[in-house]
Amino acid sequence: MSPFVLLALAYGAGATPTSYWLAKAVYGVDLRTKGSGNLGGTNTFRVLGWKAAVPVTLVDIGKGWLPVWYFPQIQSEASPATWALAYGGAAVLGHVFSFWVGFKGGKGIATSGGVVLGLAPVAVAVCLGVWIGAVSVTRIVSVGSLSAALTLPVVVFLLPREGSVMVWFTGALSVFVVWSHRSNIRRLLRGEESSFRKAADST
Repeated sequence: MSPFVLLALAYGAGATPTSYWLAKAVYGVDLRTKGSGNLGGTNTFRVLGWKAAVPVTLVDIGKGWLPVWYFPQIQSEASPATWALAYGGAAVLGHVFSFWVGFKGGKGIATSGGVVLGLAPVAVAVCLGVWIGAVSVTRIVSVGSLSAALTLPVVVFLLPREGSVMVWFTGALSVFVVWSHRSNIRRLLRGEESSFRKAADST
């Protein structure tokens, strides 16, 4: 199959609005009008709870993992490693800019994690540890996400057998994730970002 067709399919896979469709079909809720309005696992958890957030997050991870793992095996041209990066990037762009919901979507953390899981699983394990640590200390998911994103290219750089292309790719991915969290960063600077602690205090 042509890599360009697969590139479009990777974007289409990433663009699948998992949380939006699940919330609409099962709960009758439009997540774009609830919580942060974001179509990702965190807002799903905030609005609908963990039973909805877990499958959403797993599918969002799969949207990034499947194109980088499987598509290079069925493409008709060589250089699978280079194309795998392109497929991963397309999947993340699809998640953040989904054509199904007016080119809006999530922040790209779970899908980016799936991409890197297919390319450098050790880096995912390290960044997951960073995410857990940051969220445990601050109780703010966006702090964990930003910390993990900024850690990723450093970890990939330090890993053996990871080439410079992978370092540049994860660096670009990190910058994109930070950009997608720009509204969170503004709220963090104002001390207004949502946290588990605030949610507990309000109940």
